[in-house]
Amino acid sequence: MANTREIQSRMKSIQDTMKITNAMYMISSTKLRKAKKNLEETEPYFYTLQTMVSRIVRHLPEIDNKYFDERKDKPAGEKTTGLIVVTADKGLAGAYNHNVLKMAEEQMQKAGQTGSYKLFVVGELGRQYFGHRGIKVAEQFHYTAQNPTLHRARIITETILEQFEEEQLDEVYIIYTNMVNSVTTEPQMLRLLPIVKERFITKDGQDLSMYQDPLVMTPSPKAVLDNIVPDFVMGYVYGALVESFCSEQNARMMAMEAANKNASTMIHDLSIQYNRVRQAMITQEITEVIAGAKAQKKKKKARKEVLNN
Repeated sequence: MANTREIQSRMKSIQDTMKITNAMYMISSTKLRKAKKNLEETEPYFYTLQTMVSRIVRHLPEIDNKYFDERKDKPAGEKTTGLIVVTADKGLAGAYNHNVLKMAEEQMQKAGQTGSYKLFVVGELGRQYFGHRGIKVAEQFHYTAQNPTLHRARIITETILEQFEEEQLDEVYIIYTNMVNSVTTEPQMLRLLPIVKERFITKDGQDLSMYQDPLVMTPSPKAVLDNIVPDFVMGYVYGALVESFCSEQNARMMAMEAANKNASTMIHDLSIQYNRVRQAMITQEITEVIAGAKAQKKKKKARKEVLNN
């Protein structure tokens, strides 16, 4: 059985670890609130862009634009799919990275069966994961996972738009983690390019093309789309980056909370063990004192008998 000093040492070590996990919990909580606030402040702008694209498509459903190009004339076996995979730079986030990487591998396998794919990675853990498996990463966007800003979202967007326009990419998807609520997160895949016009014409099964309000576009509808679609796509990229970041922080908070609960249980068990060991030591000391007193009493009695004889 461990002695009291060993038990106290274990308890101190656990308590020191809890200080670290508590600090990590608070840091993640602060980062999550800040990221959500930043996203909420930019959402009205991107919603406005989405509304504008929707109005153009509703008024001119036959409009042709490079960002709507489905590449129908290109054989399926010659198409290249771009996959943007959003992971973290750090661990200690439960199954956060595992789930999104698993979905990415499924989509890579699917794209490889009908054509080819190019991999774009956000997050150091994703880069290491694919690197260890010998999977080539076309480009990694450094420092983005821990700092999802509009500037970094624009860099990603410009990269994929350029390659899409040059037909190096025929489809582009972003795979990220969506924060459903404070308890649940789930990996999702969103198609960025080409833009599906139909989703702007119908909503919940309702045909929106019947609503024809006046719309004037200068210098032309094509020029307007060429200018607003890049920012529109960037809005989706930024939203995915922030959702992933918030999901990571939430997962880390849950992991730290679970660690603290386990640590509290361990301290409780060690406290009981400490009290038992301490009680056993006290009992042993009392027993030894009593035994010593009895021995002294017997010794005195024996001496007295010797003197009397």
